[in-house]
Amino acid sequence: MKTDKILLDHGSGGRASHKLVSELILKYFNNPILEKLDDSAVFEVEQGRLAFSTDSYTVDPIFFPGGDIGELAINGTVNDLAMLGAEPRYLSVGFILEEGFLISDFDRILQSMRKAAEEASVKIVTGDTKVVPRGAADKIFVNTSGVGFIPRNVNIAGKNAKPGDKIIVSGTIADHGVTVLTQREGLSFQSALTSDTAPLNHLVAAMISTSDQIHVLRDPTRGGVATTMNEIAIQSDVGVMLYEDAIPIRDDVRGACELLGLDPLYIANEGKLLACVPADHVDRVLASMHHNRYGKDACMIGEITNDYPGKVFLKTTIGGTRIVDMLVGEQLPRIC
Repeated sequence: MKTDKILLDHGSGGRASHKLVSELILKYFNNPILEKLDDSAVFEVEQGRLAFSTDSYTVDPIFFPGGDIGELAINGTVNDLAMLGAEPRYLSVGFILEEGFLISDFDRILQSMRKAAEEASVKIVTGDTKVVPRGAADKIFVNTSGVGFIPRNVNIAGKNAKPGDKIIVSGTIADHGVTVLTQREGLSFQSALTSDTAPLNHLVAAMISTSDQIHVLRDPTRGGVATTMNEIAIQSDVGVMLYEDAIPIRDDVRGACELLGLDPLYIANEGKLLACVPADHVDRVLASMHHNRYGKDACMIGEITNDYPGKVFLKTTIGGTRIVDMLVGEQLPRIC
C-alpha cells in the first residue's frame, strides 16, 4: 500500500480497491474459497440443518482493553450461531470505511479478526468493502454474517425453557459494557477493566457433548442478562427467578456501576452465555464448562418457574423480591 490512509479511491471498485483487497485483506483471510474473489462463495455442505446469522458493529471506541471492533465482529457472529447449538463454519465480512481512516489501524483490526477466526475454527470466505466521504461514518463499521451446521440431536431455542430448569451463566457479567463505556468517557480505575469478548462455540460444543437436554442458550449482549431473560420468559411463556447473591460480578465492575448509576444486569456482555438446563443435568454441564477457559467461573444463578409467565424476578441479597423488566431505550449506545 502506497498510502497510510483510506481514500475514496479504495471504494471505487478500480485499481485501488483491488490493491486493498489483494495486498491487505487477503493477506490475513486468504483461503481456497476466498482467493477466487468471485461474487459469491461456493462450498460443499453435508445434509442437515443450517444456521445463518448476520450482525453489524459500530462500537466506540474501536480499540478497547481486551479487544477491538474486528475481534468483536467475529466473536459476535460465531456466538450467535453457537447459541442455537450450531457449529460455525463460514463467515462473510463487510467493511464500511471512512475516508482518512489509517491503514495501520485497519491492518491491526484485520490481524485481530484473523486471530479470532482461527480460535473459533471458522473461515472468512467472502466480503465487501465500501469507502464513504470523511464525516459520513465514524472510522469503521463492520458487518459479519455466518453459516453453521446444527447436529441432528440438538434442539436449542429461546422457546424451550421449562419450569424446573436451572439457569446457568458462564462467568462474570457486565465486563464488556463497563470497559467500553469507561474508555469512551476517559474514566480510570485502580484495577484494569477488560472486555470479555470471546468465541463461545467450543464451550457450547463441550456442553452439548455432556448433555442432550440443554433447552436454551443465549448470549446476553445488548440489554444484558435482564433483557435476555425477559426475552426467554416471553418466548417460553414461563416465569424466571434470579438470585442476586449468586450472580457473579467483578468488584471493579460493580464499583464502576455504582459510581455511574448503572445496573449491571442491563449491561452488555460479549463473551458470556446463559443456559437453561434441567436440574438433573446441571452438575454435568457445569463440570464440562469449568474445563473451558471461557466457562471456568460458570455457576447457577436462578431457575425457571410456573409463576407469572413472561415475567422475571430477582430475589435480592436482603431477602426481598423485585421485578426485573426489559430494558427500555438504549442505556449504552454503540457498545457493540
